[in-house]
Formats: sequence, C-alpha cells, structure tokens
Amino acid sequence: MKTNRVVVGLLVFLVLTLGIVAFGQVQRPFKNGSVWSIGFIRMKPGMETAYLNYIAGDWKREQEALKKDGQIISYKVLQTEAHGSADWNLMLMTEYKDLTTYEKNLEKADALLQTVIGDDEKQRQGYRQRLEIREVLADRLGREILLEPNR
Repeated sequence: MKTNRVVVGLLVFLVLTLGIVAFGQVQRPFKNGSVWSIGFIRMKPGMETAYLNYIAGDWKREQEALKKDGQIISYKVLQTEAHGSADWNLMLMTEYKDLTTYEKNLEKADALLQTVIGDDEKQRQGYRQRLEIREVLADRLGREILLEPNR
C-alpha cells in the first residue's frame, strides 16, 4: 500500500514535470527581428527632384556614416504615388539591430552627424530649406517579424 502511494506520487510528479517542460518549449512560427525607423514624407508638387537630390546627397551620407560606425544595419527609400493631397509619397527607412541599439546610440548618432553634416546651426538651416520642398507626415518605429519556415 505504501509502495502504491510512492509510485502514484512519482507518476504525478513525473507528469507535472513533463508538462512544465513541454509548456516551456512552446514553439512559435515567428521571432522578433530588427527594428525600423520609418519616416513618411510628402514631397511637395514639383519638388520631387530637389528632395531626391537631398536624399541622394546629405541623407545618404548620414546613413552611410551611421552604417560604417555600426549604429545601423541598412537603409531604404521607397517612393509611391500619393492617394490624396495629404498622403505620403516617400518612405525613408533605417534598420537597427534592435530597440536597445537604437535607443543606446541616439546621442552617439547626433555627435556623428555633427561631423558629417555640420553643427546645430547648419543642421537647422538644412531643416528650414527642406520645409520648402517636403513635409514630414509621420515617424514610426516598427519591429520586423521573421516568419519561420513551415515545420
């Protein structure tokens, strides 16, 4: 009788232990990827060439400096037609390893841009000039979700 209690107790313990181990190993078909900073821009009518010249010049130089310094992974520019007068027609995307890397390097990135673009006054002057040719509609942070292959 005492042996039966011990055996039943061990079986209950074994089942509970296996259940906890199985629960702890839940497999999901996705995992977190990199973090993207996304700017939604509306280039003003007739100013597309002027703004794209800025993107191909100063903006690209900034991105390349951040990439060379290891602060970002990559960057992309996507252009589309606007679906209304208040819609964006350019998306600027910068990829970071993760949210921690993005937040940790904010001050470091600012210091690097001071050397690439110029001091605060020069940067403000650039912002004022770009106001004439584009409008920033929104900035977003997004996390890439990596889908695992079917098992």
